[in-house]
Amino acid sequence: MQTHFSPAQLADIHIAEADKILKSCQHYGFCTSGCPTYVLLHDENDSPRGRIDLIKEMLESDAPPKRETVAHLDGCLSCMSCMTTCAVQVAYMHLVDTARVHIEEHYTRPLPERLLRSMLAWAMPRPAVFAPLMALGRIGKPLKRLMPATMGNMMDFIPPKAEAARYKPGLTVYPANGTRRWRVALLAGCVQPVIAPHINDATISLLTRFGCEVVIPASAGCCGSLNLHMGIADAAQASARRNIKAWLAEMNGDGLDAIIVNASGCGTTVKDYAHLFLDDEAPRRDAGKIAAISCDISEWLVKMQLPAPSHPQRLRVTYHDACSLRNAQKVTAEPRALLKHAGFIVNDVPEAHFCCGSAGTYNLLQPGMAKQLGERKAKNIAGTRPQIVTAGNIGCLTQIAHYSDTPIVHTVELLDWAHGGELPRALHGVTLETQAPEIQTPAIPTVGNEQVIHIHPRAPAQGTPDQAIW
Repeated sequence: MQTHFSPAQLADIHIAEADKILKSCQHYGFCTSGCPTYVLLHDENDSPRGRIDLIKEMLESDAPPKRETVAHLDGCLSCMSCMTTCAVQVAYMHLVDTARVHIEEHYTRPLPERLLRSMLAWAMPRPAVFAPLMALGRIGKPLKRLMPATMGNMMDFIPPKAEAARYKPGLTVYPANGTRRWRVALLAGCVQPVIAPHINDATISLLTRFGCEVVIPASAGCCGSLNLHMGIADAAQASARRNIKAWLAEMNGDGLDAIIVNASGCGTTVKDYAHLFLDDEAPRRDAGKIAAISCDISEWLVKMQLPAPSHPQRLRVTYHDACSLRNAQKVTAEPRALLKHAGFIVNDVPEAHFCCGSAGTYNLLQPGMAKQLGERKAKNIAGTRPQIVTAGNIGCLTQIAHYSDTPIVHTVELLDWAHGGELPRALHGVTLETQAPEIQTPAIPTVGNEQVIHIHPRAPAQGTPDQAIW
């Protein structure tokens, strides 16, 4: 693709990067088949290829973005399915984020839209603010018919009040049971501790049971992804700086073997922190250190080499690939390997590449498209006849639970339960019939067609987990 940026425009490092990304696009069109909005709407402007053209026109122009352009770009889920089929590996993830920042800085949205987006961007990353708002929302739910449609839709996604977390936020270090083998930091997050604190509970329970000391620095908080994908770059950078500073202090103090993330949307952003600081070398260098030891909880558990549970759970589990885990982080085999190792019978969702419609705040800001995708995902899940649905991202859990009657839990909750932890909250009162064994539970996890091989022992509390060969 040819571009026509002026020298003054190219002096901006973000525009210069966008220029390179745009020039890499060959318009082959392989991206269109995996794009949920294009498949449903059949509009070229709602395909990755069409949006790339719109971004090019918008960034080259010195005029404010057109309303139609903003609408088509707002319709993008950032599911990154397009990047898995692109023949030339166009870095669409970074291009669309640049476009959103440009829109935020140069386009004036209608007042109701501005107010809604500002409220979400300010409240959701702050648990101390978000929790009271959720409580007020539960009180106001009966009145949702009197509210504007967008506000009424938001009421539908307010979950019941969560049980109090077993692991309290004030306590930042959770010692390993028995001999400490590793020391890891856990990203507690912002929305997840408010609406589903049991996910962090299960994560800490499982990690400490098998030799991890878990630290949650008090100064670490929201990863920044919610603001990043709404185009509010300054707020995203501020969140990243706080977390980087907190984790570096731990790395330089008692040391860290890994930074664990159990919400894959957050994990994608943390692993890509360096990109937030293209124009600032020092934080970019520190962000690289963070990314080097950051991993999804499933990646780390495979490296830990969990023993086979004494009482495998023979239940039919359908595993949903969160887009941020499947398309952005390329983590697909590890969760399945862990679930199979724990004895579960694992099924995949048809159209696994299709987003469920959650996509951060997408189901709140684009309710029509999100509803279509949520219903489509629920129908595909139902076709697998699951007893339990599982996924690795809080947004997916919330969205799918809204459209599916099957109990849905985080993958780490199932693994904690299988290895002696508490029954996941969503399974309380659910009758689950154990399935007949099909094959013997493997002694160690497998990924693809190869076993995960234990290489060498590790001295307590030193180094990184045992290496794995895939």
